[in-house]
Amino acid sequence: MSGPERRVEHHGAIADLDAAQWDALTGGHATLSHALLDAFESSGCVTEESGWQPDHLSVHQGGQLIAALPGYRKLHSYGEYVFDWSWAEALERTGRPYYPKLLSAIPFTPVPGPRLLARDTAARTALLDAWLDHARDSGVSSAHLLFPDADSLAALQHPSLLLRQSVQFHWTNAGYDSYETFLSSLARDKRKKIRQERRRVADAGVSLRRIDGSDIRDAELALFFKCYSNTYRVRGQRPYLNFRFFELLRERVPHALMLVVATAGGHDIACALNLRDDRRLYGRYWGELEHLPCLHFEACYHQGIEYAIERKLEVFEGGAQGEHKMARGFVPETTWSAHWLRDADFADAVARYLERERAGMAMHIDELEERTPYRRAVQALTTSNRGPGALDVISP
Repeated sequence: MSGPERRVEHHGAIADLDAAQWDALTGGHATLSHALLDAFESSGCVTEESGWQPDHLSVHQGGQLIAALPGYRKLHSYGEYVFDWSWAEALERTGRPYYPKLLSAIPFTPVPGPRLLARDTAARTALLDAWLDHARDSGVSSAHLLFPDADSLAALQHPSLLLRQSVQFHWTNAGYDSYETFLSSLARDKRKKIRQERRRVADAGVSLRRIDGSDIRDAELALFFKCYSNTYRVRGQRPYLNFRFFELLRERVPHALMLVVATAGGHDIACALNLRDDRRLYGRYWGELEHLPCLHFEACYHQGIEYAIERKLEVFEGGAQGEHKMARGFVPETTWSAHWLRDADFADAVARYLERERAGMAMHIDELEERTPYRRAVQALTTSNRGPGALDVISP
């Protein structure tokens, strides 16, 4: 006897979905919480006007949410960190529009995690089928799912999808009982370099403090946003996120925040805001009012590693790209994205491009792994918590 009928729904706001039922599907992943996604929308950072029209997908059965996908209808490719600008240019040169497109991702957040949120494999498969049907029916040129975790990636082995490989740099906690124990696991030249960096910051008279979210005061939040905005301003850019977004995070998910503040000469001069959950720390937002050599490394990497060791967190994800992170104890981690393209000829061309790119990426990752910052005797410990990069996945 078959169970209750499944029902697929589309949502123009994350607020339309029950927060508790959504969060129950995320596995406690900080960057997928209903509160975070709603903060993007409620603050006005993610709207149709900003080119991020919410288009979330849900599957219900028996009155319960059994699967869901964070989705957006995009009018550009900003804030994604998987770059498809050249694809857009190639298609548009043929007279066909690339935008709008569908995107499943966390806005402005290149963090691997669940994308096909589901209570079981059958629900995940139903969700993927519904998303592909939506892409076909909506008239968009393409649909893209970025940074899936292992469960989502396994479901994405689908004949309609092309898989793309990339790399990030993550730090893994190999059971360190102190920062010094971590340093002792590194090759001698890396230990020396880190100690020199930290000493240079200390000799400049800089002190740093770490503040958990519930203890972040109004003045400190305002300071962080001033630093964050200034870093964009000196590059002639506007920040993606506004002050209201960070206010909402502090109000709704203070337990998921950790702020690093740097002080010199009696004045606060830089900040780094991280997200966290029970297993991982995510380096997210940085800004400075005064530039000092090595301060970025101290605030964004060394302080985060110390915090992860103290709180017994398993992994510290330092953000997208950045081979320089390897000298600070991070190692390469393969990440993935999945792509559906409407036009068959265009899809064939992209598939050939991805085959060449994948061969080059494999060589690049092999080269990176040869440059491990760890002593060879302890190198294997740094890979024990690897995520989707450990899968043997071959793109169609």
